[in-house]
Amino acid sequence: MSAGGFWDDHERAQRVSSEHASVTRRLELFRSLESEADDLEALTELAAEDDSLCAELAEQQTAFDARLEELEEARLFSGKFDTGDALVSVNAGAGGTDSQDWAETLLRMEMRWAEQRGMKVEVKEASEGEEAGIKSATFIARGENAYGLFSAEKGVHRLVRISPFDSQSRRHTAFAGLEVAPLVEDDLEVEIESDDIQIDTYRASGAGGQHVNKTDSAVRITHRPSGIVVQCQNERSQLQNKATAMAMLKGRLIEREEELRRQEIAKEKGEAADVGWGSQIRSYVLHPYTMVKDHRTGHEMGDVQRVLGGDLDGFVRAELLRRSGEATSA
Repeated sequence: MSAGGFWDDHERAQRVSSEHASVTRRLELFRSLESEADDLEALTELAAEDDSLCAELAEQQTAFDARLEELEEARLFSGKFDTGDALVSVNAGAGGTDSQDWAETLLRMEMRWAEQRGMKVEVKEASEGEEAGIKSATFIARGENAYGLFSAEKGVHRLVRISPFDSQSRRHTAFAGLEVAPLVEDDLEVEIESDDIQIDTYRASGAGGQHVNKTDSAVRITHRPSGIVVQCQNERSQLQNKATAMAMLKGRLIEREEELRRQEIAKEKGEAADVGWGSQIRSYVLHPYTMVKDHRTGHEMGDVQRVLGGDLDGFVRAELLRRSGEATSA
């Protein structure tokens, strides 16, 4: 960073500076934990002789464990794109209006969690439902390990509740899917033939300033070979929307290749790789009892509202640890 001409390439310099800040924070945390561990060792010896210090020891041990978990989490991100930003999409599944309403709730939950983790979120596209909720929405989460963290949320999320849209107040099950892709750098080579894509423009809807519904600034790109469709409507101009949509398409194509690779590995190991609506990763039950349970790890929490408010750290950490165990055993 101190080399001459470092700032000549501003974008590269920003990436290096961001990486430097991330590594510096991790190193500082490690060194402070080393110091705290020495202090805890000394306090443990004193508490063995003086019972009045036991409460203080327990308090400091709890705080130390929490900070150690934060450092331990960093070792779980070993993938090529894990430390980078994430492109997150939520899509309503089977269940009609209930699923569209659930998709909006899921979107809000994931965005709140990201913000609580210190990430910056930018909504790039949202398609409203006919009666309530959303059909789909896409946002970018920018922050340390964003893609690695959100990868643990990828899959089908199932909601069971008394439907507010059922006049007979019956229990309904709704589904919403969450897709995650890395937000790749402009200089990363991803081969996209111009003949393979179809670019459409349309009028943006929702918040977006004075040009909303007046100009065809929103952009939709369809990648014909894969069937992947991305769209962006929240940038200031059609040109910016197109550039962002292309970056989104690159990320989706990379994620598709990674998914095909994971499926091939699973096939070689004789494992099933069902990605249908029946293969939900997590259930959120509001009736007849309240419980959120992750079907991959068994991690559960009884306070559903707390989870819907963005308290996802326990679920995400459990899934990351499960994957880490699989990688080690493999």
